[in-house]
Amino acid sequence: MPRIIGVDVGGTFTDVVVLDEDSLNSHKIPTTRDQAEGVITDMESLRLRTGDVFLHGTTAGTNALLEGSGARTALVTTKGFEDVIEIGRQARPSLYDSFADRPPALVSTHLRFGHDGDLSHLVRLLREEAPEAIAVALVRSHIDSSEEMTLADRFETEFEVPVSVGALVSPEFREYERVATTVLDAYLTPALARYLSRLDHSLPAGQRLAMTSSGGLLPFDAAARRAGRLVLSGPAAGVVAATALGRARGYSSVISFDMGGTSTDVCRIDGGGSWARREPVAGRVNRVPSLPVRTIGAGGGSLAWVDEGGALRVGPRSAGSDPGPASYGRGGTGATVTDANLVLGRIPPSLPLGGSVELDVDAGRDALQSIGDRLGLEAEAVAEGIIEVVDTHMERALRAVSVEEGADPRDSVLVAFGGAGGLHATRLARSLGIRKTLVPPLSGVFSALGLLLAPPSSDAARTVMLEEHAGGLAMSRNQILASARRVFAADHGHRGPNHDETWADVRYVGQSHELSIALEPDWRRLRAEFEHLHQARFGFARPDESIEVVNVRAMVTAPPPITWADVPPLQVRGERRRLASQVVSRGDLGPEDQVEGPAAVIEPDSAVWLEPGDLLTVGEDGTLEIVW
Repeated sequence: MPRIIGVDVGGTFTDVVVLDEDSLNSHKIPTTRDQAEGVITDMESLRLRTGDVFLHGTTAGTNALLEGSGARTALVTTKGFEDVIEIGRQARPSLYDSFADRPPALVSTHLRFGHDGDLSHLVRLLREEAPEAIAVALVRSHIDSSEEMTLADRFETEFEVPVSVGALVSPEFREYERVATTVLDAYLTPALARYLSRLDHSLPAGQRLAMTSSGGLLPFDAAARRAGRLVLSGPAAGVVAATALGRARGYSSVISFDMGGTSTDVCRIDGGGSWARREPVAGRVNRVPSLPVRTIGAGGGSLAWVDEGGALRVGPRSAGSDPGPASYGRGGTGATVTDANLVLGRIPPSLPLGGSVELDVDAGRDALQSIGDRLGLEAEAVAEGIIEVVDTHMERALRAVSVEEGADPRDSVLVAFGGAGGLHATRLARSLGIRKTLVPPLSGVFSALGLLLAPPSSDAARTVMLEEHAGGLAMSRNQILASARRVFAADHGHRGPNHDETWADVRYVGQSHELSIALEPDWRRLRAEFEHLHQARFGFARPDESIEVVNVRAMVTAPPPITWADVPPLQVRGERRRLASQVVSRGDLGPEDQVEGPAAVIEPDSAVWLEPGDLLTVGEDGTLEIVW
């Protein structure tokens, strides 16, 4: 029987989960500067066999975007619209910060070309500039893509570089968003294609699937052609796993809280299903299906510092894994969230982080005291301040995906994971009024486990502009489903989808924005769902105004490699116990065992901190259920 391996690359650690028949094993390795090198070395140590299934969550595309190391990209668009990616929209990055600027356009001015019908002249201009990637996005290609496809075919013949086509990348109206998304896809494609190709050629033959931002899996060859869809690859896997756990335990609303070494990712999913939301990434438009993940620069490795006004700040800079926090003993001198948790006793000094990092309490205290000397505080007071500051950042992010979207967080269960998630979860739950927190098995590598729980998927979208009561609503739904199934067949070969979801982007006629809701083929039901969401999100509805469907979208999926029921349960058994020890090993806990806070529950790759008054109960599947 082939093994299934999930590998999720994070900023500090790379998480690995291996399912071999009924055995589920995991480990962490430090993320290397050359991510592929670390993954390949670890796979060699696992002795991958021909036929093994390799599932991957990667930050290769994200890093290229953040570091500005993407391809030298040319843009071909309708003449007169060459600068649309720089003009953008009137919205500012920060409403009250007059010094905040949008990030610079990904295409230099001299690499933007307007198409006026002279294709031969256009080819000559491109040949002179020798771009590494080409984005083709004409203004009206969402209505008629034939000219765009003609250009793409010619460029692929003339140049040996990737060509991203707006009609395939983002086939919806609004020229700025379509052009910007196509450019981003082209900008990232060469780096991601090289990365995936290197992995593919270094591993034995077998299935190779990459996680997309929407929570589905794509074969490496298809993923390499759609780099923009992998920008939130890693965070999406954690949301998939949290949703699977919530669904298995009967919760309809889940807030996932993934705190790693470099960042924290939060997401709210209602109804146990996926969304198809399009979120900006690093301030850039990326209008592709995406789970509504919000990422902030707050992790265990986030560095504390003092600003010019003498205030204590935390992040977004991170110590990473090399050298890492001061307490790692690898030469780091900056104080981090991990150092604060260690000095406050939330992390036992004996815990080998990642299974291999021996912690140095004195080095962590010295780093904290270096900040304390500037503030006139002792190391412990600085540590408490760091925890307070980083928790405030994370609480704000959790409110953004719940309260600010018209949802009461008290109606959700908080699923906490990542190496540092369990250390902060119950304190955040109290702040938000969430009564129950779940810390799943393998919480330190939960995103890697999420890769095994993700379905192979494909999607399609189309602009329809249907006003209320117009005919064609059901037909549009059927057409977009058929398109998604054709894409799935091309991506995944003979594996047919067994599940589908359709969405409609709906607005009141004349509005400049839409809300995404499940696509009902009946106008009356569609309107009721839209107005319910509009009321929840904005506090009002307009029952006397007509609505219109702007876009229709579909996602089709096949069964995932495993379901939550296939995850091997905790093997420890025994009589129910109630423990009051300050430090408890998670491996010693069996179903129905209970632990009272204050206490630390530790395992090789993560820890859970229980506040005074918290009560932890172990579930049959090994999940820690914490109430207060």
